[in-house]
Order: sequence, then C-alpha cells, then structure tokens
Amino acid sequence: MKEKTYKAPAKINLCLHVLGRRLDGYHELAMAMQRVGLYDEIRIRVGGAAGVRVGCAGLDLAPTEENIAARAARLLLAAVGSDVGIDILIDKRIPVAAGLGGGSSDAATVLMGLNELLGAGIDEVRLRELGAQLGADVPFFIFQRPAWATGTGTTLEPLPQLPAVAYLLVNPGISVSTAAVYQSLRLTKGAELANLPRFSVMTRDDLCAALHNDLEAVTLALHPEIMTIKQRLLESGALGALMSGSGATVFGVFENLAVAERAAAMLAGETSWLVFPVEAL
Repeated sequence: MKEKTYKAPAKINLCLHVLGRRLDGYHELAMAMQRVGLYDEIRIRVGGAAGVRVGCAGLDLAPTEENIAARAARLLLAAVGSDVGIDILIDKRIPVAAGLGGGSSDAATVLMGLNELLGAGIDEVRLRELGAQLGADVPFFIFQRPAWATGTGTTLEPLPQLPAVAYLLVNPGISVSTAAVYQSLRLTKGAELANLPRFSVMTRDDLCAALHNDLEAVTLALHPEIMTIKQRLLESGALGALMSGSGATVFGVFENLAVAERAAAMLAGETSWLVFPVEAL
C-alpha cells in the first residue's frame, strides 16, 4: 500500500483569444496561462481492492464513471496495464465552475501522482497526451510552468519570465457553464492578439496592458456583478483586473502579496464574495 498527498493548483488566464470555430466543433484559442497558489489537496492511495474510488467531502461528485479524477486514474492504469486498486480523496478548495481549472488540475495531479506512485516512468510529453484526452486544460497543469497555449489549448510553449506580482482572486459564488458561454460567443474578425509572449523582459505594466479575455463580455451579460468586482479590485489598488476563463472568478494584479492581502481583507469585510490572495507559480 502506497499513499501520498499532492497539491493541485488553480490557474488564471492572463489573456484568452478565441480565434474561430474549428471543423471538429471546438474553438481555436490563443491564451497565456499561469498557475497560482490556491490548491485542492488530493490524497492518492494505491493498493487494496481493485477499482477506482473517488471521494470529496462536502461536494456531490458526478458518478464515478464521469468524474474527471476517476477517469484520469483509469486512463493511467490502462496506459501501464495495471488493475491495482486506487482510492482518491479530494479536499476541494478551488471553487467549482469558476474559470480556475480546478477539475483539470485535479485530473493532471492524479495522472502525475499515479505515475510517481506506480513507478511507471511515463515522460511529460506522453502524460500531456493522456491529459488531452480528459480536457483541454489538463496538459497545461502537467506542463507546470507559465505557458502560451494554442489550438484547443493543448499546444504549449513556455512564456518568458513573468514579472513578480501577486493576485487577488475574487469569486461571487456563481457557477458558470463554459459550454454555455462559448455557445453565446459571437466571433469577431481582425482582433489583435495580445503581444504578451513576445516580451523577453516583461514589466508589471506590460503584463497589465496585455490582459484580455474574449469571453468576458459574454459572461458579463449574464452576470453583471463581474464588472462590479473589477471596479472594486481597481479601487482597492489592483494594477489591472480581468475575468479568468469563462468566469465568474475575477483576478486583480497587485505589486506583492501583502498589498493583495490588505485588499482581500477589505473586500471580505464589505461583501459576501470569496477572496483568495495568492502568489504566482
């Protein structure tokens, strides 16, 4: 019996461009993505009765066949030809359906954790290929560094070193359907891509100038409080603010963690929003 606990970080999209719809029905994307220090904790135990079992205190998971963490475990077991028993316990701290990639991060962490616990020796490239079968964001979490993501989001290039900043994540407690947001998106032609990946040395001003999300206007129409959150973040000292992914989480860019923590304390005292001051990873 082997057991280990892993941290599965959240992510934010520093920029998200939707370039068009592909023949396969997915969207062509160009995104800058960064992991941040808000984590689910995942305990994985290998051994015991055959089968994959997933539990998550306080959260009704989808049936085991559909849960992404369970699917990740089965996929890894199939790749190595094993039928060993797997028990996964998730301590869920990343808000669900919030634009922070929590489910994808959990799946990536299960793939990487089982690869370690089973001594499978699968390399990163192959793990990312497996991850892409589970979801478009899963390979990014296996990549484990800031990335420029293209295609459906699974083609990854490392970003140059990002400036030292902290972020304040603010979630109004609303779950957003990514599929519904994409279905409501009206694609426009000729939009200029953020030039974030082209900087070799990037300042905070460069980073804030590149903040962009094509999905923000769609989600904002459904949930106008997102604009209120952006305004409050800027009033609280954020250098820039943007919705992450399909929302509804908004992040503010701050000079350092202490400033982000002060803003978090103020917003937590005045609103019912969930606030998470975090460092960049």
